[in-house]
Amino acid sequence: GYDCEIELDDRSPMRPMGKPVTRKEWRFQIQGPNAWAVIEKLHGGPLEQLKFFNMSTMNIAGKTVRTLRHGMSGAPGLEIWGPYAEQEEIRAAILEAGKEFGLIACGSRAYPSNTLESGWIPSPLPAIYTGEKLKGFREWLGADSYEATGSIGGSFVSDNIEDYYLNPWELGYGNFVKFDHEFHGREALEALNPADQRKKVTLAWHPEDMTKIVASLFNPDGEQYKFFDTPLANYASSNYDRVVDAGGKTVGFSMFTGYSYNEKQALSLATIDPEIPVGTELRVVWGEENGGTRKTTVEPHKQIEVRAIVSPVPYSRVAREAYAEGWRTAR
Repeated sequence: GYDCEIELDDRSPMRPMGKPVTRKEWRFQIQGPNAWAVIEKLHGGPLEQLKFFNMSTMNIAGKTVRTLRHGMSGAPGLEIWGPYAEQEEIRAAILEAGKEFGLIACGSRAYPSNTLESGWIPSPLPAIYTGEKLKGFREWLGADSYEATGSIGGSFVSDNIEDYYLNPWELGYGNFVKFDHEFHGREALEALNPADQRKKVTLAWHPEDMTKIVASLFNPDGEQYKFFDTPLANYASSNYDRVVDAGGKTVGFSMFTGYSYNEKQALSLATIDPEIPVGTELRVVWGEENGGTRKTTVEPHKQIEVRAIVSPVPYSRVAREAYAEGWRTAR
């Protein structure tokens, strides 16, 4: 019933093939323990620290830019954007202002790895593929939409797409749920008992098992395990690896996997049965069934069970001890 317009500003192609890249907007983030000092230097004076995900404006290089209160590193930070024609000037101003604070430009491969330490699962499967209420939405979606082109990867396999759906408590968003207003899906959430839902945790993968996976790349006569890319090992739009207990029972999903250089540890973000305490050793089934699916991101391989210790969210000690209270640190 809303009267609205949506304009899609596609992200820049990873391989422009020599063609000029033009967009409507540029988008940057300024994050880290010294982020606000950099931000206020750019702005030319004090700037109000808005509540999380609130929006405002600031000044950079004589221009007004839009801001979104963020905090990917736990400390206050901003996501900022403006007209694409100004992006080089704005980027240069940010890097110059940040020199005295140790600011560096983060590469595109390192950028998503911070979520492993801070505890955000960014890509669960959209729960839109079933149900009459969403039929119109599915018919409206284009063939090039995220929901149409997305892929599922990992060792958890089910013929029922709804087995991949997750609710807010399973993703660590339970404290966002408030029943003091009307919203889509309220009835379904009211029917759930939060105490019975799976919980978000970090899984710390065993170094010996990680060594075995990596070593298989250099053993032409032995087993070949699924390639573990660093710093991010995901190989599908939505990742669902089985997490099993000592008896082989599936107790959850490992959903976002990679390597933290800061912690010197292979990690994954997972959702597991609520009664399993921190410190329990579980196993992540790494790799796909029957030698792997036909996805172009999957090479022939053998599955392996990787020992993993149930650990806190956020995993990073700095994050646990120094982050502002929020949804990542809420218990």
